Amino acid sequence: MDVNRNEFYIGLSLAIGSSAFIGASFILKKKGLLRLASKGSMRAGQGGYSYLKEWLWWAGLISMGVGEAANFAAYAFAPATLVTPLGAMSVLVSAVLSTYFLNERLNMHGKVGCLLCIFGSTVMVFHAPQEEEVASLNSMAEKLKDPGFLVFASAVVLISLVLMFAVAPKYGQKNVLVYILICSVIGSLSVSCVKGLGIGIKELFAGTAVLREPLFWSLIVCLVICVSIQLSYLNKALDIFNTSIVTPIYYVFFTTSVMVCSAILFKEWLRMTADGVVGTISGFLTIIMGIFLLHAFKDITFTWESIPLFLRSGLQGTPWRQHPYMAVPAHDGKLDKKVATGTFTPESSMRRNDSHMTV
Repeated sequence: MDVNRNEFYIGLSLAIGSSAFIGASFILKKKGLLRLASKGSMRAGQGGYSYLKEWLWWAGLISMGVGEAANFAAYAFAPATLVTPLGAMSVLVSAVLSTYFLNERLNMHGKVGCLLCIFGSTVMVFHAPQEEEVASLNSMAEKLKDPGFLVFASAVVLISLVLMFAVAPKYGQKNVLVYILICSVIGSLSVSCVKGLGIGIKELFAGTAVLREPLFWSLIVCLVICVSIQLSYLNKALDIFNTSIVTPIYYVFFTTSVMVCSAILFKEWLRMTADGVVGTISGFLTIIMGIFLLHAFKDITFTWESIPLFLRSGLQGTPWRQHPYMAVPAHDGKLDKKVATGTFTPESSMRRNDSHMTV
């Protein structure tokens, strides 16, 4: 149990470190691109490749590579149900660092979203499930032969083929869910391949001749195919739809599919208590809310001036209840114009009513 606990903490540290490196990579690459733009070089969006000569861009690329490698290794030590949701921390790191190094303002919604991501991730860490022991590729092969996983994998392949060849050509450019669903369901298989390869690499360093195992190479081929499909359809989604829409939806669907696949393959949820299940689901939903706030409202400025006029006047000591409700004559055609321009007030309504009553 102590060994398992130590491996859990190693996987947790790798997952958090992965998020830090990946989040920082976006800032480094953005800084490099901004430096090139200030020099008048042709930008990447215009087809230029001058960023290949910028050391900051390369630093960002290396940082992303280190982060992805750490994420890859984390699956070999910790449950996928823990590692995958913690990928949301990279969004948090990127959002926080951008306020300091890119002068991008983090509004109130973003700050609340950051706090929710931290809180949800902490809850998931405390309630992380314990997966069944898988110490070798032979054990992994036995799990891959499980009838439950075979049914799940067959359903994933069938759904993906239907989406790719029947649904995507007709509705892919109209509905953001089509391409994201393809990426998400295929992603559940790619994470399973990563988990198996991580176990194989651990055996390789321990001196086992895993390179002679057909399963090891089969997992590599399957991973390459799955990742290629994911990248292709994710790029299509990003090219057609807004990033602030694609990113949170993809995170939700991808993480959900990975958690379902991991529960079926590694039986993670069978050892969990009721409060553990509730805690894991609650933490995941909290992270979803945080990601949504970070992305959906990142371009909205939440200031005093953005509050509606009637709320500001109410907060400044002019509550509605100080003015009784008075009916306004229907034939007053100037009312709509006054309401639209903000010149209508309860006092003017009262004076107009008094004049009509006097007549």
